[in-house]
Amino acid sequence: MNSPIPPPPSPDPLADLRPYHLPEAILGWPPAPGWWLLGGFLLVLAVWLTRVWWRRRQRQAPTRQALIELAHLRAGFARDGDEAAFVRGLSRLLRRVALSRFPLHPVAGLSGEAWLDFLDAQGGRGRFSRQGSGRILLEAPYRSHGAGAGAALAALVEDWILQKKIPKKRHWFKGSYWV
Repeated sequence: MNSPIPPPPSPDPLADLRPYHLPEAILGWPPAPGWWLLGGFLLVLAVWLTRVWWRRRQRQAPTRQALIELAHLRAGFARDGDEAAFVRGLSRLLRRVALSRFPLHPVAGLSGEAWLDFLDAQGGRGRFSRQGSGRILLEAPYRSHGAGAGAALAALVEDWILQKKIPKKRHWFKGSYWV
């Protein structure tokens, strides 16, 4: 029996190999589970930051509105020069800002020295009840003040509006009020 003769060995042992070939393309979709987790975390973080930003903006809305109204009062005073109307407007503005910030406090019933003491206690640092420019709120209906008194009072009102921190909502859970 004749056995087949094997082919002679080739001089190059690598000649029988296939040529280089590229691997299959790696698809970008679907991503690995780690990317899904990262995407979910970033989405939750974005929602949370948006909510924090929105709550802060809502809490600061009365302050922004009060500053806009103060600018209108100053413009009206510069145009008309009526100091009595300007001081009445500042007084109403202070009262409304205080009522928007302290709804549980008996702000609406305060008048005279008690009102000035309240303003000092909430950020006035003694510039309302003592001999500061805040005394004009009590004395303006009865006597006129020197030039520049209205501007000094407006600066004090602006400082009070900007300085006073807005109380956060009180929570009713856990048996006590938290600030």
